[in-house]
Amino acid sequence: MVKKRGLICKVEEGSIAEQAGIEKGDVLLSVNGQDITDIFDYRFFTADENILVAIRKPNGETWEIDIEKDPYEDLGIEFDPPLIDQEKSCRNKCIFCFIDQLPPAMRDTLYFKDDDARLSFLTGNYVTLTNCNNDDLERIIKYKLSPVNISVHATDPEVRRKMMNNRFAGKIMEQIALLTKNNITVNCQLVVCKGINDGKILEKSIQDLAEYYPDVNSISVVPVGLTAHREKLFPLEPFKKEEALEIIHTVEKFQERYLKEKGSRIVFIADEFYVLAEKDYPDYDAYESFPQLENGVGLLASFEKEFNDAFEETQPLKKALYGGKRETISIATGKAAENYIRRLCQKVTAVYPVNIQVFGIENRFFGTSVPVAGLLTGQDIAAQLIGKDLGSRLLLPETVFRAGERTFLDDMTLEDLEKALKVKVVAVRNNGEEFLKNLLGVEI
Repeated sequence: MVKKRGLICKVEEGSIAEQAGIEKGDVLLSVNGQDITDIFDYRFFTADENILVAIRKPNGETWEIDIEKDPYEDLGIEFDPPLIDQEKSCRNKCIFCFIDQLPPAMRDTLYFKDDDARLSFLTGNYVTLTNCNNDDLERIIKYKLSPVNISVHATDPEVRRKMMNNRFAGKIMEQIALLTKNNITVNCQLVVCKGINDGKILEKSIQDLAEYYPDVNSISVVPVGLTAHREKLFPLEPFKKEEALEIIHTVEKFQERYLKEKGSRIVFIADEFYVLAEKDYPDYDAYESFPQLENGVGLLASFEKEFNDAFEETQPLKKALYGGKRETISIATGKAAENYIRRLCQKVTAVYPVNIQVFGIENRFFGTSVPVAGLLTGQDIAAQLIGKDLGSRLLLPETVFRAGERTFLDDMTLEDLEKALKVKVVAVRNNGEEFLKNLLGVEI
């Protein structure tokens, strides 16, 4: 069922809205006579000191309320959906789309393909801009929705159209030119598919986008994610070790060049490529300001730096901890991070009286070609750990759960897993210091 646009789902206690008689269940109709399309219209038109707000009550009555307030002072209301408008869905049929590779009978929300530039600004989503017309781009510019994260994949128009199965996908560089000309910062990602947009196409894409630096703030190079559920989909193959090394060498050449010419590497490589290549990832400083950390670029380096800094701070705790009982702790993570986590844990066990077991969980739900922790399911973790002595607690990366919840992708909950394994399960934030705290069971 489509929700009413402008439906108010919460009014903060003591807020301007509450004092004006606005309640949960009311519908916002307009501000100063202007229709409100989305949250950005709402913020723009409510920024004034004197505003006229029109709402519709659940009984059908329409109220017009004069409000005086400080400039930019918030009214204290929230909407359902938060965007006010419905999210824009994706119009592409990308040859590598991860959602098309999901198994059947999962939650309906997992199959929704969002491609909304407004959400890129609000939540950091990557969008293709293929469903943005000139008016949409002008709204981005008008409301200064910066930065915008863009899934480019290829700057060559024909290659991009082929990858997205969308005849409108070839104008991406015109769109980026318009945004950057109007001081909108963009971050770009290139999801690389073997034999499609690697090699010379990848080199061209990097060079084309780097021409717009610093308005193109960063470019990430990410390997395509392939599950075991690709029946009747475009034939794609995962990268092998030698091919991953070739991608890394290509990008590193550009990094060296741009660092000399422009003062920034501009283009960065996703951690997964280093894992595939069995090659050490760069030092912490090589990621500069970590512009695409949430895209899996520099996560390992950042995590290790946080861990090592915290580890140095624990040294005064040694005597107190050595007096305690030796404890056994278990960790479950994806296959990609197994050896990395084990190496960090060995540093701890060499100093502190704790036994740490690290379990790399094979992803049978999506397929063994998906090694990242963030796509592990509760049923895979349970099946592979049931019957094992896991010690006093099992640590899991928080990324295995839905944002803000303790539910896995397969709808199993943290509590379900605790019952199945008969052990306390702890979700750990993706932060090296937090990880060490949970290993030692102390504040640092």
